[in-house]
Amino acid sequence: MGSSSFNYSNFINNLNHPKMSREEKLNELEKTKAGVKGLVDSGIKKVPNIFISPNVQQNESTDQTCQTDKKIPVIDLRGIENEQQRGQIVNELLEASKKWGMFQLLNHGLPAETIHAMLDCVQKFNEQPVELKSEFYTRDEGRKVQYRLSLHRVTQTAFWKDTITCRFEGPDDLQACPAVCRKPMSEYLKYMIKLKDTVSELLSEALGLNSNHLKMMQCLDSQKLNCHYYPACPEPSLVMGTPKHSDPYFFTVLVHNDIDGLQVLHENQWIDVKPVEGAVIANIGDMLQLVSNDIFHSAEHRVLTRSVGPRLSVACFFCPTYKNKDRAYGPVKELVADGGNPVYRETSQAEYVKCFIPKGNAGFKALSQFRL
Repeated sequence: MGSSSFNYSNFINNLNHPKMSREEKLNELEKTKAGVKGLVDSGIKKVPNIFISPNVQQNESTDQTCQTDKKIPVIDLRGIENEQQRGQIVNELLEASKKWGMFQLLNHGLPAETIHAMLDCVQKFNEQPVELKSEFYTRDEGRKVQYRLSLHRVTQTAFWKDTITCRFEGPDDLQACPAVCRKPMSEYLKYMIKLKDTVSELLSEALGLNSNHLKMMQCLDSQKLNCHYYPACPEPSLVMGTPKHSDPYFFTVLVHNDIDGLQVLHENQWIDVKPVEGAVIANIGDMLQLVSNDIFHSAEHRVLTRSVGPRLSVACFFCPTYKNKDRAYGPVKELVADGGNPVYRETSQAEYVKCFIPKGNAGFKALSQFRL
Protein backbone atom coordinates (compact mmCIF):
# COMPACT_ATOMS: atom_id res chain seq x y z
CA MET A 1 0.00 0.00 0.00
CA GLY A 2 3.00 2.25 0.35
CA SER A 3 3.45 2.20 -3.43
CA SER A 4 1.99 5.07 -5.47
CA SER A 5 0.73 2.44 -7.94
CA PHE A 6 -1.65 0.89 -5.39
CA ASN A 7 -5.18 0.81 -6.81
CA TYR A 8 -7.41 2.17 -4.05
CA SER A 9 -10.52 1.95 -6.22
CA ASN A 10 -10.22 -1.82 -6.70
CA PHE A 11 -9.36 -2.29 -3.04
CA ILE A 12 -12.46 -0.39 -1.83
CA ASN A 13 -14.62 -2.33 -4.29
CA ASN A 14 -13.28 -5.58 -2.82
CA LEU A 15 -14.09 -4.42 0.71
CA ASN A 16 -17.70 -3.87 -0.35
CA HIS A 17 -18.01 -6.98 -2.54
CA PRO A 18 -21.10 -8.97 -1.45
CA LYS A 19 -19.50 -12.36 -2.22
CA MET A 20 -16.46 -11.81 -0.01
CA SER A 21 -16.79 -12.95 3.59
CA ARG A 22 -16.11 -10.55 6.44
CA GLU A 23 -12.99 -12.55 7.29
CA GLU A 24 -11.68 -12.26 3.73
CA LYS A 25 -12.30 -8.52 3.77
CA LEU A 26 -10.53 -8.09 7.10
CA ASN A 27 -7.57 -10.05 5.78
CA GLU A 28 -7.42 -7.86 2.68
CA LEU A 29 -7.47 -4.74 4.84
CA GLU A 30 -4.73 -6.10 7.10
CA LYS A 31 -2.49 -6.91 4.13
CA THR A 32 -2.27 -3.20 3.31
CA LYS A 33 -0.64 -2.50 6.71
CA ALA A 34 -2.05 1.01 6.34
CA GLY A 35 -4.89 0.72 8.84
CA VAL A 36 -7.95 2.93 8.96
CA LYS A 37 -5.85 5.96 8.08
CA GLY A 38 -5.07 4.39 4.72
CA LEU A 39 -8.80 4.18 3.98
CA VAL A 40 -9.40 7.77 5.02
CA ASP A 41 -6.46 8.99 2.94
CA SER A 42 -7.99 7.24 -0.08
CA GLY A 43 -10.92 9.64 0.16
CA ILE A 44 -13.69 7.19 1.06
CA LYS A 45 -17.11 8.76 1.67
CA LYS A 46 -18.84 5.68 3.08
CA VAL A 47 -17.72 3.27 5.78
CA PRO A 48 -16.98 -0.28 4.50
CA ASN A 49 -19.39 -2.79 6.01
CA ILE A 50 -16.65 -4.65 7.92
CA PHE A 51 -16.70 -1.70 10.35
CA ILE A 52 -20.44 -2.12 10.96
CA SER A 53 -20.96 -4.80 13.57
CA PRO A 54 -23.58 -7.53 13.10
CA ASN A 55 -23.66 -7.80 16.90
CA VAL A 56 -26.28 -5.35 18.20
CA GLN A 57 -24.86 -5.55 21.72
CA GLN A 58 -21.51 -4.36 20.42
CA ASN A 59 -22.75 -1.78 17.94
CA GLU A 60 -24.23 0.69 20.41
CA SER A 61 -23.11 3.81 18.62
CA THR A 62 -26.68 4.89 17.78
CA ASP A 63 -27.06 5.86 21.46
CA GLN A 64 -24.60 8.74 21.40
CA THR A 65 -26.39 11.36 23.47
CA CYS A 66 -26.32 11.29 27.25
CA GLN A 67 -29.09 13.34 28.84
CA THR A 68 -27.45 13.70 32.22
CA ASP A 69 -25.44 16.16 34.25
CA LYS A 70 -23.49 13.38 35.95
CA LYS A 71 -19.71 13.68 35.87
CA ILE A 72 -17.00 11.26 36.85
CA PRO A 73 -15.24 12.15 40.13
CA VAL A 74 -12.28 14.53 40.10
CA ILE A 75 -9.64 13.87 42.75
CA ASP A 76 -6.94 16.43 43.58
CA LEU A 77 -3.71 14.78 44.72
CA ARG A 78 -2.32 18.00 46.16
CA GLY A 79 -1.41 17.60 49.82
CA ILE A 80 -0.91 13.83 50.00
CA GLU A 81 2.10 14.42 52.27
CA ASN A 82 -0.24 15.90 54.88
CA GLU A 83 -1.79 13.13 56.99
CA GLN A 84 -5.25 14.70 57.26
CA GLN A 85 -5.38 15.69 53.59
CA ARG A 86 -4.12 12.25 52.56
CA GLY A 87 -6.92 10.60 54.51
CA GLN A 88 -9.48 12.68 52.63
CA ILE A 89 -7.90 11.81 49.27
CA VAL A 90 -7.92 8.10 50.16
CA ASN A 91 -11.63 8.29 51.05
CA GLU A 92 -12.42 10.06 47.77
CA LEU A 93 -10.46 7.44 45.87
CA LEU A 94 -12.30 4.63 47.66
CA GLU A 95 -15.71 6.07 46.83
CA ALA A 96 -14.76 6.72 43.20
CA SER A 97 -13.32 3.20 42.80
CA LYS A 98 -16.42 1.59 44.33
CA LYS A 99 -19.10 3.61 42.54
CA TRP A 100 -17.51 4.62 39.23
CA GLY A 101 -14.28 2.73 38.58
CA MET A 102 -13.10 5.81 36.68
CA PHE A 103 -11.97 9.23 37.88
CA GLN A 104 -9.86 12.21 36.90
CA LEU A 105 -6.68 13.14 38.77
CA LEU A 106 -5.37 16.66 39.30
CA ASN A 107 -1.86 17.58 40.46
CA HIS A 108 -0.64 14.22 39.19
CA GLY A 109 2.91 15.35 38.43
CA LEU A 110 2.88 14.93 34.63
CA PRO A 111 4.02 18.17 32.95
CA ALA A 112 1.67 19.43 30.24
CA GLU A 113 4.54 19.57 27.74
CA THR A 114 5.35 15.89 28.40
CA ILE A 115 1.74 14.88 27.69
CA HIS A 116 1.68 17.05 24.56
CA ALA A 117 4.93 15.51 23.28
CA MET A 118 3.56 12.00 23.90
CA LEU A 119 0.38 12.67 21.93
CA ASP A 120 2.36 14.45 19.22
CA CYS A 121 4.61 11.43 18.64
CA VAL A 122 1.52 9.21 18.25
CA GLN A 123 0.26 11.54 15.54
CA LYS A 124 3.66 11.72 13.84
CA PHE A 125 4.02 7.94 13.80
CA ASN A 126 0.59 7.39 12.24
CA GLU A 127 1.04 10.15 9.67
CA GLN A 128 4.34 8.77 8.35
CA PRO A 129 4.44 7.07 4.94
CA VAL A 130 3.19 3.49 5.17
CA GLU A 131 6.68 2.16 4.34
CA LEU A 132 7.98 3.53 7.65
CA LYS A 133 5.11 2.08 9.72
CA SER A 134 4.67 -1.32 8.11
CA GLU A 135 7.74 -2.91 9.75
CA PHE A 136 5.90 -2.63 13.08
CA TYR A 137 2.62 -4.13 11.79
CA THR A 138 2.03 -7.44 13.57
CA ARG A 139 -0.39 -9.48 15.65
CA ASP A 140 2.40 -11.36 17.39
CA GLU A 141 1.65 -10.85 21.10
CA GLY A 142 5.26 -11.77 21.89
CA ARG A 143 6.54 -8.62 20.19
CA LYS A 144 7.36 -5.65 22.42
CA VAL A 145 5.94 -3.28 19.79
CA GLN A 146 2.80 -3.96 17.75
CA TYR A 147 1.18 -1.62 15.24
CA ARG A 148 -2.17 -2.87 14.01
CA LEU A 149 -5.72 -2.32 12.95
CA SER A 150 -8.18 -2.74 15.82
CA LEU A 151 -10.57 -5.60 15.21
CA HIS A 152 -12.58 -8.33 16.89
CA ARG A 153 -12.12 -11.73 15.27
CA VAL A 154 -15.18 -13.39 16.81
CA THR A 155 -17.63 -10.87 15.33
CA GLN A 156 -15.35 -10.22 12.31
CA THR A 157 -15.59 -6.47 12.92
CA ALA A 158 -12.99 -3.73 12.56
CA PHE A 159 -13.06 -0.57 14.67
CA TRP A 160 -12.31 2.96 13.58
CA LYS A 161 -8.80 3.37 14.97
CA ASP A 162 -5.20 2.36 14.47
CA THR A 163 -3.11 1.34 17.47
CA ILE A 164 0.55 1.05 18.31
CA THR A 165 1.24 -0.88 21.51
CA CYS A 166 4.58 -0.76 23.33
CA ARG A 167 5.36 -2.91 26.37
CA PHE A 168 8.03 -1.75 28.82
CA GLU A 169 9.71 -3.81 31.50
CA GLY A 170 13.26 -2.45 31.28
CA PRO A 171 15.31 0.38 29.77
CA ASP A 172 16.30 -1.69 26.72
CA ASP A 173 12.67 -1.98 25.61
CA LEU A 174 12.68 1.62 24.35
CA GLN A 175 15.09 0.66 21.57
CA ALA A 176 12.37 -1.50 20.00
CA CYS A 177 10.07 1.52 19.65
CA PRO A 178 9.79 3.62 16.49
CA ALA A 179 12.48 6.31 16.43
CA VAL A 180 9.89 9.10 16.39
CA CYS A 181 8.46 7.82 19.69
CA ARG A 182 11.52 6.92 21.77
CA LYS A 183 12.36 10.20 23.45
CA PRO A 184 8.74 11.28 24.19
CA MET A 185 7.87 7.80 25.51
CA SER A 186 10.97 7.69 27.71
CA GLU A 187 10.11 11.02 29.32
CA TYR A 188 6.41 10.14 29.63
CA LEU A 189 7.10 6.81 31.32
CA LYS A 190 9.41 8.44 33.85
CA TYR A 191 6.54 10.53 35.19
CA MET A 192 3.95 7.79 34.69
CA ILE A 193 5.89 5.38 36.93
CA LYS A 194 6.05 8.02 39.67
CA LEU A 195 2.28 8.52 39.42
CA LYS A 196 1.74 4.75 39.52
CA ASP A 197 3.77 4.50 42.72
CA THR A 198 1.68 7.25 44.33
CA VAL A 199 -1.68 5.83 43.26
CA SER A 200 -0.60 2.31 44.24
CA GLU A 201 -0.06 3.50 47.81
CA LEU A 202 -3.37 5.36 47.91
CA LEU A 203 -5.33 2.40 46.50
CA SER A 204 -3.69 0.07 49.04
CA GLU A 205 -4.70 2.41 51.85
CA ALA A 206 -8.22 2.70 50.42
CA LEU A 207 -8.51 -1.08 50.83
CA GLY A 208 -7.38 -0.79 54.44
CA LEU A 209 -4.00 -2.38 53.67
CA ASN A 210 -0.42 -1.26 54.20
CA SER A 211 0.69 1.40 51.74
CA ASN A 212 3.10 -0.94 49.97
CA HIS A 213 0.69 -3.88 49.64
CA LEU A 214 -0.04 -3.61 45.91
CA LYS A 215 3.61 -2.88 45.23
CA MET A 216 4.65 -6.04 47.06
CA MET A 217 2.16 -8.04 44.97
CA GLN A 218 4.20 -7.06 41.87
CA CYS A 219 0.98 -6.57 39.95
CA LEU A 220 1.81 -3.10 38.56
CA ASP A 221 5.44 -3.59 37.49
CA SER A 222 4.95 -3.61 33.71
CA GLN A 223 3.81 -0.64 31.65
CA LYS A 224 1.94 -1.21 28.41
CA LEU A 225 1.20 1.85 26.27
CA ASN A 226 -1.75 1.58 23.89
CA CYS A 227 -1.49 4.59 21.58
CA HIS A 228 -4.66 5.13 19.56
CA TYR A 229 -5.20 7.18 16.40
CA TYR A 230 -8.88 7.72 15.54
CA PRO A 231 -9.20 9.35 12.09
CA ALA A 232 -12.20 11.49 11.19
CA CYS A 233 -15.08 9.19 10.23
CA PRO A 234 -17.42 9.91 7.29
CA GLU A 235 -20.34 8.11 9.00
CA PRO A 236 -19.72 8.28 12.76
CA SER A 237 -23.19 7.04 13.71
CA LEU A 238 -22.49 3.63 12.15
CA VAL A 239 -19.25 2.53 13.76
CA MET A 240 -17.41 2.42 17.06
CA GLY A 241 -13.95 3.73 17.77
CA THR A 242 -13.62 1.36 20.72
CA PRO A 243 -16.56 -0.87 21.73
CA LYS A 244 -17.87 -1.37 25.25
CA HIS A 245 -15.30 -3.10 27.45
CA SER A 246 -13.48 -3.01 30.76
CA ASP A 247 -9.68 -3.17 30.90
CA PRO A 248 -8.25 -6.66 31.54
CA TYR A 249 -5.30 -5.38 33.60
CA PHE A 250 -4.96 -3.86 37.07
CA PHE A 251 -4.97 -0.11 36.53
CA THR A 252 -5.01 2.37 33.63
CA VAL A 253 -4.02 6.02 33.19
CA LEU A 254 -5.27 7.77 30.04
CA VAL A 255 -4.45 11.04 28.30
CA HIS A 256 -6.01 12.33 25.08
CA ASN A 257 -6.22 15.41 22.90
CA ASP A 258 -9.13 17.87 22.75
CA ILE A 259 -11.50 15.71 20.68
CA ASP A 260 -14.04 13.96 22.90
CA GLY A 261 -15.73 10.58 22.49
CA LEU A 262 -14.90 8.65 25.67
CA GLN A 263 -17.93 7.44 27.64
CA VAL A 264 -18.22 5.41 30.85
CA LEU A 265 -21.17 3.20 31.81
CA HIS A 266 -22.59 4.30 35.16
CA GLU A 267 -25.87 3.01 36.58
CA ASN A 268 -26.80 1.61 33.14
CA GLN A 269 -26.33 4.98 31.47
CA TRP A 270 -23.54 6.18 29.21
CA ILE A 271 -21.84 9.25 30.64
CA ASP A 272 -19.65 11.54 28.54
CA VAL A 273 -16.21 11.93 30.11
CA LYS A 274 -15.67 15.67 29.90
CA PRO A 275 -11.97 16.52 30.27
CA VAL A 276 -10.95 18.73 33.17
CA GLU A 277 -8.08 21.07 32.36
CA GLY A 278 -4.82 19.72 33.71
CA ALA A 279 -6.27 16.33 34.67
CA VAL A 280 -5.52 12.78 33.55
CA ILE A 281 -8.13 10.01 33.50
CA ALA A 282 -7.61 6.84 35.53
CA ASN A 283 -9.66 3.68 35.83
CA ILE A 284 -9.78 0.42 37.73
CA GLY A 285 -9.11 -2.72 35.69
CA ASP A 286 -10.73 -6.15 36.01
CA MET A 287 -7.76 -7.69 37.80
CA LEU A 288 -7.84 -5.02 40.50
CA GLN A 289 -11.56 -5.63 40.97
CA LEU A 290 -10.72 -9.32 41.40
CA VAL A 291 -7.97 -8.90 44.00
CA SER A 292 -10.06 -6.30 45.88
CA ASN A 293 -12.82 -8.92 46.15
CA ASP A 294 -15.36 -6.57 44.54
CA ILE A 295 -14.59 -3.57 46.77
CA PHE A 296 -13.33 -1.77 43.68
CA HIS A 297 -15.19 -2.04 40.39
CA SER A 298 -13.68 -1.86 36.94
CA ALA A 299 -15.14 0.73 34.60
CA GLU A 300 -16.94 -0.31 31.43
CA HIS A 301 -16.26 2.30 28.80
CA ARG A 302 -16.23 2.92 25.05
CA VAL A 303 -15.10 5.51 22.50
CA LEU A 304 -17.43 6.97 19.88
CA THR A 305 -16.22 8.02 16.45
CA ARG A 306 -16.36 11.64 15.33
CA SER A 307 -16.57 13.44 11.99
CA VAL A 308 -13.46 15.40 12.97
CA GLY A 309 -10.05 14.06 13.78
CA PRO A 310 -7.68 12.65 14.48
CA ARG A 311 -8.57 11.88 18.07
CA LEU A 312 -5.38 10.87 19.87
CA SER A 313 -5.16 8.95 23.13
CA VAL A 314 -2.57 7.04 25.13
CA ALA A 315 -3.64 4.44 27.68
CA CYS A 316 -0.96 3.22 30.07
CA PHE A 317 -1.90 -0.19 31.46
CA PHE A 318 -0.20 -1.39 34.63
CA CYS A 319 0.09 -5.15 34.99
CA PRO A 320 2.55 -7.89 36.04
CA THR A 321 5.74 -8.31 34.04
CA TYR A 322 5.96 -10.94 31.34
CA LYS A 323 7.97 -13.23 33.63
CA ASN A 324 5.11 -13.00 36.18
CA LYS A 325 2.34 -13.46 33.61
CA ASP A 326 1.47 -16.90 35.03
CA ARG A 327 1.62 -15.84 38.67
CA ALA A 328 -1.67 -16.55 40.46
CA TYR A 329 -3.69 -13.62 41.82
CA GLY A 330 -6.81 -13.94 43.91
CA PRO A 331 -8.73 -11.85 46.43
CA VAL A 332 -6.31 -10.38 48.98
CA LYS A 333 -6.39 -12.62 52.05
CA GLU A 334 -6.71 -9.67 54.44
CA LEU A 335 -9.93 -8.68 52.67
CA VAL A 336 -11.60 -12.05 53.25
CA ALA A 337 -10.48 -12.50 56.86
CA ASP A 338 -12.92 -12.78 59.77
CA GLY A 339 -15.31 -15.12 58.01
CA GLY A 340 -15.51 -13.33 54.67
CA ASN A 341 -15.67 -15.30 51.45
CA PRO A 342 -13.65 -14.80 48.28
CA VAL A 343 -15.83 -13.76 45.35
CA TYR A 344 -13.39 -14.98 42.69
CA ARG A 345 -11.07 -17.89 42.10
CA GLU A 346 -7.39 -17.27 41.54
CA THR A 347 -6.17 -16.56 38.03
CA SER A 348 -3.08 -15.24 36.30
CA GLN A 349 -2.81 -12.20 34.08
CA ALA A 350 -2.09 -14.49 31.12
CA GLU A 351 -5.15 -16.67 31.74
CA TYR A 352 -7.37 -13.66 32.23
CA VAL A 353 -6.27 -11.95 29.02
CA LYS A 354 -6.78 -15.22 27.15
CA CYS A 355 -10.41 -15.25 28.31
CA PHE A 356 -10.80 -11.52 27.70
CA ILE A 357 -9.68 -11.48 24.06
CA PRO A 358 -12.75 -13.27 22.63
CA LYS A 359 -15.17 -11.73 25.15
CA GLY A 360 -13.93 -8.40 26.44
CA ASN A 361 -14.36 -6.36 23.27
CA ALA A 362 -17.79 -7.69 22.40
CA GLY A 363 -19.84 -6.22 25.21
CA PHE A 364 -19.18 -8.98 27.75
CA LYS A 365 -17.26 -8.69 31.00
CA ALA A 366 -14.81 -11.58 31.17
CA LEU A 367 -14.56 -11.22 34.96
CA SER A 368 -17.85 -13.08 35.39
CA GLN A 369 -16.16 -16.31 34.27
CA PHE A 370 -13.99 -16.28 37.41
CA ARG A 371 -16.73 -15.86 40.00
CA LEU A 372 -17.06 -18.62 42.58
